[in-house]
Amino acid sequence: MSETIYALSTAAGKGAVAVVRVSGCRALEGLKLLSGISSPTPRMANLCKLVDPVSRETIDSALVVYFKGPNSFTGEDVVEYYLHGGRAVVKSMLSVLCTLDGYRMAEAGEFTKRAFENGKVDLTEAEAVADLVDAETQMQKNQALSQLSGSLSKLYEEWGDKLKNSLALLEANLDFSDEDLPDGYDSTIIPTLKKLIDDISNHLEDNHKGERLRDGIDVVIIGAPNAGKSSLINALARRDVAIVSEMAGTTRDIIEVHLDLGGYPVILADTAGLRPDQISDEGYEAIESEGIKRALARAEKADIKLLLFDGTSLPDIDLHTVGLADDNSLFAVNKMDLYEGTVPAINGQRPICISVKKNEGIDKLLSELLVKIEDYIGEISSESPTLTRQRHRESLEKCKEHLERSLNAEMPELMTEDVRLAMRELGRITGKVDVEDLLDVIFSSFCIGK
Repeated sequence: MSETIYALSTAAGKGAVAVVRVSGCRALEGLKLLSGISSPTPRMANLCKLVDPVSRETIDSALVVYFKGPNSFTGEDVVEYYLHGGRAVVKSMLSVLCTLDGYRMAEAGEFTKRAFENGKVDLTEAEAVADLVDAETQMQKNQALSQLSGSLSKLYEEWGDKLKNSLALLEANLDFSDEDLPDGYDSTIIPTLKKLIDDISNHLEDNHKGERLRDGIDVVIIGAPNAGKSSLINALARRDVAIVSEMAGTTRDIIEVHLDLGGYPVILADTAGLRPDQISDEGYEAIESEGIKRALARAEKADIKLLLFDGTSLPDIDLHTVGLADDNSLFAVNKMDLYEGTVPAINGQRPICISVKKNEGIDKLLSELLVKIEDYIGEISSESPTLTRQRHRESLEKCKEHLERSLNAEMPELMTEDVRLAMRELGRITGKVDVEDLLDVIFSSFCIGK
């Protein structure tokens, strides 16, 4: 980290203001070269003229703010230049910075990486920065902010402290068995490990709601040909994303749109019409058959199925579509402007009646879909942080496995090793695996080293 890095921190292109961030040991030196300001007051905005130190051409009249390390985002000296947002101004500024000694363009995510390496954030908080930048819905933003505030870090640090203390007791028993250890000290280890296993299990059994909020809830529209699936996805997306035709089998591949539904990120997928009895591997039908196979595969892995039926076929119900129903399915009947009879119940449920052509019933469909999503995701609580990444889940599952194995270990050495491995897996999530902390516990809690 001897190099000073810089980058445009606002979106590229024309704007009212563009922010260029500089971080590193030569950030203040660069500010002096460009502005003549040698001793700026930290966290105080200064209006100054920025000049190319070689050509003496004016770059811009800008505000600059100096953040003295370690009291900055990266933990290093940081200077932020608030420029006018024209492309020529930004290009000129970046061109000058690249000529300064010891400066280079920052790599993707490098400012946050330096913040992690300097102990300003842990890995979960660093990941939350990326999630906050990518957040498109209110629920995604709230989850990212909660993680950025340290909700996950605090939970894992609490578990880590318990593991650290247990491991210290086990290590002390092995290394200092002839010393005076507190009476009954080992009777606390087993209950602590069992409680940790229960806590981790409950944390893992969250229906993957954190990952779903981060990546999007997968909702697939399934139905027979010409049920109006493509028309419906166009109506919900409020733009033409799928080709609509009276010809059966128009949709061949999966078409996705991303929606913000009540703050939940939704990935809505249009699929080929279901005609499994016509699946063939020959000629023209082979293409449609592939689309049907993909539709069935997508329905199998979808979080929620929106089963759409053709109102002009009532009172007959497409059995291929009904056969895909499960507890996370929503039934809807389209083209109700062309049917005047009684709509039968489907699988014991009263379907939602809509007409995409007349724009009738769409709001009710969205309301019911939102209720289904809320039931599927479950309660979101800031007091109970959720997992947001698969790597967190994998490390916790390995941590739990090591703890369970430690309880069945036949030798103290094996039990100690499994607890050590469990602590290491937990530390992988936050990026903190500190042997010195363990030594501090050992040498401060026992009467050793007389």
